[in-house]
Amino acid sequence: FRAAARSNLALCGLLLAFAGCEGRDPQILPTPDAGPCISGACTTPDSGTPIGSGTRVRIAAFNVHRLFDTVCDSGSCGGSNYEELPTATEFAQQAERLARAIAALNADVVLLEEVETQTSLDELQRRIPGFGFAQLGEIGTAASVDVAVLSRHPITDVRRHRDRSIVRPDGSFTRFSRELLEVHVDVGGAEAIVFAAHFRSKVDDDPGRRIAEATASRDIVSGVAKASPGALVVFGGDLNDVPGSDALNALERDGALLRVASDRPASETWTYVYSGQRQAIDHLYLAPATEGGTYVPGSFRVAREGNGYGGSDHCAVFADFLVEPAP
Repeated sequence: FRAAARSNLALCGLLLAFAGCEGRDPQILPTPDAGPCISGACTTPDSGTPIGSGTRVRIAAFNVHRLFDTVCDSGSCGGSNYEELPTATEFAQQAERLARAIAALNADVVLLEEVETQTSLDELQRRIPGFGFAQLGEIGTAASVDVAVLSRHPITDVRRHRDRSIVRPDGSFTRFSRELLEVHVDVGGAEAIVFAAHFRSKVDDDPGRRIAEATASRDIVSGVAKASPGALVVFGGDLNDVPGSDALNALERDGALLRVASDRPASETWTYVYSGQRQAIDHLYLAPATEGGTYVPGSFRVAREGNGYGGSDHCAVFADFLVEPAP
């Protein structure tokens, strides 16, 4: 099955290249080797060995790249200024292209980065059928590009963590660059808890802050997982660092969080191109301490068109999980 899938993907790639479709709205995406896991036993992609029962939940993370609305909040917009000022037509076109890309992921929950305002999120949400629930992690500064969550399932609770003091390796205090947004979702009676994150960028770099963000995220996510052992707990987003970095090592220390892409070849997991180098900086993590959810092995994938996705300079990532209903 895997060989056939790869053959089909290669053929699709050739057809898309021949048609000159790179950069257009996505029509064909890589599909996980594991088939959809609905209620009942699921199997690993290679062996067919049962890995448990439950309801399949696909979770994605996607940096949509500066989804600014048409209002100038900072007072300095357009041109070389940080805050872009799209026309109404340009704003609608960007939202439509992103909406098509998100819909093509076939995800149940999507963690978003770089959404400016509630207006931006509303414009995106209304264009994607089935995503009836949404939450923005607004930090309240002019022209902020914030995290958000889109969900097909009801959102039952929302918690924020940006006001928490976090500690750099040198002992100084800071706080999260953006909101660390915690969203609880009811998946047919089962609980999924997702965290949307966007760590400090390497532009005007502050690696100590990124390590502080990672360390604090590990502690917060692990604490929630221990307090909610019957839930699926997933953390993800644009973390602006690569596997093996100090920041990601801090997230993974003592097995607190599992980077689900670790079972895929590194050549397949890159999500961003910087100075000609392909880098995996967009990630999904599972808190493995809970009994309420598991990762479907081999299901992590990157959705891309050229070097990005849906008009963004980032690719999207997604993976399948099983969530167990409450006893």
